[in-house]
Amino acid sequence: MIAIHDKPGSFSDRWIEYCRSNGIAHRIVNCFSTDIMTQLRGCSALMWEWENLAQADVLAGERVTRSAEAMGLRVFPDSATCWHYDDKVAQKYLLEAVGAEMVPSYAFYSLESALEWVERTEFPKVFKLARGSGSLNVFLLKSRDEARKICRQAFGPGFKAIAGLAGDFSTRMRKHRRKGDLIPLLKRLPKTLATVVRYNRTIAREKGYAYFQDFIPNNTTDTRVTIIGDRAFAFTRGVRPNDFRASGSGDISYDMSKIDPRCVQIAFETVRRLKTQSLAFDFVKMPSGQPLIVEISYCYLADAVHACPGHWDGRLNWHEGPMWPQDAILIDLLNDLKSRANTAAS
Repeated sequence: MIAIHDKPGSFSDRWIEYCRSNGIAHRIVNCFSTDIMTQLRGCSALMWEWENLAQADVLAGERVTRSAEAMGLRVFPDSATCWHYDDKVAQKYLLEAVGAEMVPSYAFYSLESALEWVERTEFPKVFKLARGSGSLNVFLLKSRDEARKICRQAFGPGFKAIAGLAGDFSTRMRKHRRKGDLIPLLKRLPKTLATVVRYNRTIAREKGYAYFQDFIPNNTTDTRVTIIGDRAFAFTRGVRPNDFRASGSGDISYDMSKIDPRCVQIAFETVRRLKTQSLAFDFVKMPSGQPLIVEISYCYLADAVHACPGHWDGRLNWHEGPMWPQDAILIDLLNDLKSRANTAAS
């Protein structure tokens, strides 16, 4: 019995349909309910795609995940996959711990240590908040004065968790105009803004730390590699006009000749070390051409992955044809449950 948290518009739509179409026993549960642990009795697994811009998801996600695991359930995402989600500082330590090839990153927990580093480092540098996706809360600092100012804010009043959304509006407009769905975006705007206000009232301000990364110049694109089990899907994203950020630009290319196989290999190697079920990796390249990981996330857009013309396996063999990531995740979980049942039976 697979428990699925039904969240319309999320991965659960295809998970539920897949189970219904293939006769797989499943139970719809509510992970926000106070009796969720009771609802999970008799289940073998829990599936819930919780995300960073839903306040209840952020508050309950990891708590329910770890508790379900303590019950003996297989969970997607499991703790190894999600504990560092939407926390770029945690990702720094994790990737360094396993020796992953990452953009040099720096974290400080006092104003004094941050300012001391500012005085002896070189600029430009990229400043990031732990929270934020699609390049929200990411700033290019071109001088020590800019760095000093942002450090004082970080250790003073801090930052709203998603304050960057308004500044990102022009990118959203351009992306939706290209897709031809600008009117629906504008209709959703009041609800989106209300959600942002409610989220920022609930989630604490980002403060008490400063996080920087080296700025890697001359990247007109980045490479997104999404690993799901033994599959790697990849595409490139163009940098926004008059900007340095590619994440969230919507300018996606599925020209596989542009994919550096080293990005795919590094992503596979890192997932094996981390023992994660699925992760999306963002890569940029050094002037030497060496790919480096910028950040990781277990959440990603299903449509963007499905649009890939095929995928590589862990031996870098190419498999032609699209695949829905939700299906791949569920298939892997079912295979894992079957393997565990066979092991228990023997």
